Amino acid sequence: MDMEKPPSPDPAEGCLTVAIRMPVRIVVLVLVVPVRIAWEALVAGGRFLHRAVLRPAGRALLWAAWALLVWPWVTLWRYALVPLGAGFAWLGRVLVAVPAEWVYRTVLRPLGRGAARVLRDIGAGLGWVSARLLAPVGHVLALLFKGIGYVLVALGGGAYAVVAWLGRYLVAVPARWLHRSVLTPVGHGIARLARGLAGLVLVAATGCAAGLLWLLRVLLVVPATALWRWVLAPVGRVLVVVGREIGAAFGHAWRVAGYVSLAVGRFLGTLFRWIFLEPGRWVYRTVLTPVGHIVRDTVLRPAAEAARSVGRAARQMLAVARETARQTRADLRRALFGESRGSRRISLREPMAGETRTLGSRTTALTKD
Repeated sequence: MDMEKPPSPDPAEGCLTVAIRMPVRIVVLVLVVPVRIAWEALVAGGRFLHRAVLRPAGRALLWAAWALLVWPWVTLWRYALVPLGAGFAWLGRVLVAVPAEWVYRTVLRPLGRGAARVLRDIGAGLGWVSARLLAPVGHVLALLFKGIGYVLVALGGGAYAVVAWLGRYLVAVPARWLHRSVLTPVGHGIARLARGLAGLVLVAATGCAAGLLWLLRVLLVVPATALWRWVLAPVGRVLVVVGREIGAAFGHAWRVAGYVSLAVGRFLGTLFRWIFLEPGRWVYRTVLTPVGHIVRDTVLRPAAEAARSVGRAARQMLAVARETARQTRADLRRALFGESRGSRRISLREPMAGETRTLGSRTTALTKD
């Protein structure tokens, strides 16, 4: 079994790092702990505000926006625009589509068929004229134009040959001689002169640039190098060490402040629970719950039962009153107009008094035989 390798020791640190670390950590810890506690308090307050105020307010605003902005338009669309659209569609179908279909079927289609037949007859006549008259005339004209074209091509070829010969011996040959014997030597001389002048300018520019570079090196580069090597680099190393230690101290202080704020929060939560929640829970469990049960058993249930009894009695009284009024109206009708022959109603659901229910027979169960 392989043994785990021990962790490598930290690299040796300088005396400057050790001398800076502790004071910086103490100062940063004193500055960061109140900030971390205030931050944790703000976070807890924000969460409570979001849970207790902002979320219900947002839901209320959303419901109000739905009730004020969306629901009226939905109602208008569902109960006004859709029925109006259906009515307009029916009117359009009755007033436009059906008459247009009738006009197309009874007027436009016969007219279109007649026009197509007339145009077909005209096309047949034009085809006969083209085949019997225009085609022969066209062939004759084509042959005539072809002969004229041949003559024009021959004339154009001769003229092109004459113009090409004249252009060659009057323009091309003299231009070639001028380029070979005059322009080329003059151009070579100008090019050699330009190369010589460019060499002189280049030599002069090289000397000036070398002098300027030496002067810049002496006046700028050497002092800047010395300043960087003997001043800025040591100061930068010290500032890097200080910055690294300040960053590490901030991280350490932030973690310590987190532990401190967690402990303070737990202490305040425990204190709030023992001062407010536990007494409230004890009062609810030992006082309010038994009192509520007693009130429910001694007051609410008897009151609900009495209300139900009063409701049943009221319904029975209303039924008796309705039956009395119905009988009174029937008695008045019989006293004024007499009893008609067809006024006696035979119930199809219940048998008459003294009879037994049978399956549609006029005999009772005892006189069935």
